[in-house]
Amino acid sequence: MATPGRATNGTDETLDELRRYSLSLVQPRTGYRYSLDPLLLCAFVAERATGGSLIDLGTGCGIIPLLMTRHYGAASAVGVECQEAMAGLAERNCSLNGSQNHVRILREDILDLRRHFPVSSFDSVLSNPPFRNPGTGKTSPRAGRDIARHETTAGLSDFLSVAKYLVKPGGSIFFVYLPSRLQEFMAVAGELKLAVARLRMVHGTIGAEARIFLAELKKGRKCDLAVEPPLVIYKDDGSYSDEAEQILES
Repeated sequence: MATPGRATNGTDETLDELRRYSLSLVQPRTGYRYSLDPLLLCAFVAERATGGSLIDLGTGCGIIPLLMTRHYGAASAVGVECQEAMAGLAERNCSLNGSQNHVRILREDILDLRRHFPVSSFDSVLSNPPFRNPGTGKTSPRAGRDIARHETTAGLSDFLSVAKYLVKPGGSIFFVYLPSRLQEFMAVAGELKLAVARLRMVHGTIGAEARIFLAELKKGRKCDLAVEPPLVIYKDDGSYSDEAEQILES
């Protein structure tokens, strides 16, 4: 997925290269590090964000706004991150990749975004939010990981509500989330009058249960749900599938 990181700033950080996307990313060596999910989400969005503005809710090291502006043609992006240390890394990554004129990092909780932006400010909203309810799943001793994985100040309904506020009528909201919470996701979207337009399941192997799903929602318009063919990451021999290789191989 990325060239193995070399140490920077002593041993606390690594510098990782995503050669396919011409990106260099500083990440914590032992804290929260990005997974496959943001790469898959950006590929799912792809040309739908070309030329437009977007905001990423929970940006981490800034990988989503950097990918979307540098590779997928978004005109501008805001990355929102509540963790001070991760927001600082995201700002550094913007500078490292020369993206200061296209990407802005905002150190803020998503629940406070209404005081920063008027309603309907962005063409697209993206999010790879915390998946798990508090007290569920495995916990990590590594700083920052549990906040990134578990809902803290904001839950699923908060993320979708804020996304609806921020996106323009007719615009798109893109999420990556857990299949075990798909029923909840659909119910909350319905309560908020967000129409789920596209849904794609992602499987590790062809015989495995889905590990995440990718969803596109629309604000201000009704639409039929298109369930796209599943994305399978690995072949039987452990190598990437042809489609996954196009997204993930460096």
